[in-house]
Amino acid sequence: MLSHTLAPDQKSDPGPDLGSVEFLLFHDRTGRYLMLHWAAALAVGIDLTALVGQPLSDASVRPVALESYLQRLDRVLHSGQAERFEGTFHCGDRIESLALVMSPLLAPDQQTIGVTVSGQAIADETTLPLAPIVRHLDSRHANQLAWKIRQTLDLTTIWQQAVNGLGEAIQVCRCSIYAIADDGTHATVEAEYRQPQILPTLGDTVTIAEDAALDQALKRFRPTDLEAPNTSITPHAPCVVNQHIDPATQRSSTRLIIATGYQDKPNGLIVLEQCDRPRLWTAAEVAFVRELTDQVGTAIAHAYLFNELQKAKEKAVRKQEALEEARRQAEEASRLKSEFLANTSHELRTPLNGLMGFLKLVIDGMADDQAEQDEFLSEAFQLAEHLLEVLNDVLNLAKIEAGKMQIECSAVTLNELLQDIDRQQGPSATQKDLNCEVQMPATLDPVIVYGNFKCLKQVLINLAGNAIKFTHEGGVTITTEIIRKKVRVHDREFPGVAMVKVADTGIGVSLEKQDRLFQSFSQIDGSLTRRYGGTGLGLAISQRLIEEMGGEINFYSLGEGLGSTVTFTIPLFQEPVINSG
Repeated sequence: MLSHTLAPDQKSDPGPDLGSVEFLLFHDRTGRYLMLHWAAALAVGIDLTALVGQPLSDASVRPVALESYLQRLDRVLHSGQAERFEGTFHCGDRIESLALVMSPLLAPDQQTIGVTVSGQAIADETTLPLAPIVRHLDSRHANQLAWKIRQTLDLTTIWQQAVNGLGEAIQVCRCSIYAIADDGTHATVEAEYRQPQILPTLGDTVTIAEDAALDQALKRFRPTDLEAPNTSITPHAPCVVNQHIDPATQRSSTRLIIATGYQDKPNGLIVLEQCDRPRLWTAAEVAFVRELTDQVGTAIAHAYLFNELQKAKEKAVRKQEALEEARRQAEEASRLKSEFLANTSHELRTPLNGLMGFLKLVIDGMADDQAEQDEFLSEAFQLAEHLLEVLNDVLNLAKIEAGKMQIECSAVTLNELLQDIDRQQGPSATQKDLNCEVQMPATLDPVIVYGNFKCLKQVLINLAGNAIKFTHEGGVTITTEIIRKKVRVHDREFPGVAMVKVADTGIGVSLEKQDRLFQSFSQIDGSLTRRYGGTGLGLAISQRLIEEMGGEINFYSLGEGLGSTVTFTIPLFQEPVINSG
């Protein structure tokens, strides 16, 4: 026959009057039901006999805080001491609150074979006596929780383990931890433990000055007195206790609040709430909360410090990477400028030597007749023109880089500009047996753009010259497209843009090298410059000139050997009449 007894060295706890017991439960050592008597379960149609042999986790009648309940079961089995506690149970679709005593269940040979849990339903908060409940809370339990919390430097994990440990141990409706803003004016709920029926507050932010209890707990990190209205200090420890009215739900709750911190500097607030009834906090509970709070404050401080060290380390790494990238770019810029100077020196010396050579022949009378002398002078003139082009490229780039190039924009007839380019570049294409086609815009009237005639001509010469230079067969085509879209340039509004395309069937550029085309002093391949001649500055200068006139320039190529297309836009001074036929 089973008996309900206490261990020989245990002080007697009479528990509730068995004549008024509403709830009587027997568990074996594993937590399986041996028997349950509960009128509330019968009232909702639960077959109590069907529960026999079921584990708590699967039963229709089970504790809400199952893990905490099983921990208490384990303590009672091993200590042989009864524990009085408040518990909430699922009873079908209902939640019932009970005042209970869990006692060891002994066989005739005095072996502990399970536990009995007996008690009665808790009345509503208007009739509930404010009697404390004795709990099994000691330093060993606090040290176990503290050890678990101190095993990590992840701040989110520390917060969550702290509220879970406190909430389950103290058995409150809600346990929250607030992180304090840097300016100390606000606090945000970073983690919370709550019973299922309690609404979540995770992520909520409160103004500390508007909550007297939070404000006092933060100001008096280790308080000994508190005079704020409706707020008090327990006689056992410096925890702020108050009755709180939730402004959203207008429900009252009993709160125990304590600040966490390290070396006299607060770093958080822990709030334990009993939301369903008034509550008195025992000295054991307050001591337990305070002991664990000290550990939590230290863990939070260490986590913050670790995070700061990580940020400093990452910042140092990024700074080192930036310095390394700057050094690499400086070395690359130095290399490119050296290569550019070498190519430019070659481009200057070659025509200059030729020019001097032809003039020397004329001066020394080496020409056989007037026709040959005129030919020498013509060759010298062409070399002088080429030398001037190279010098202009270098000087123009120097002005652009120094920000001293000023471009005066006005109305420019695009048709005249394209005709000049056709006349000037056509012979060069013919000499290479290439087809060069300049297609005029399909409009009934001339296309008038807003730009600088000289600069636009230089851009077209650069683009058409490059296209002819790097094309060996096929040809070059220059076309124009009118795009109607309002643009604003130099504080003026224009009705659209003209897009000029220069397409060739030449050597093309690989995709991975195209981003270097418009960089100053940067060339796709220095050997190409030496092979084809020129400074390699044409696209860089053209880009600067077009952008100064309010347009943009782009380069397209599908790869080496697949030709290239360069486009640039320039604002329309006035909208032309399009030829619809």
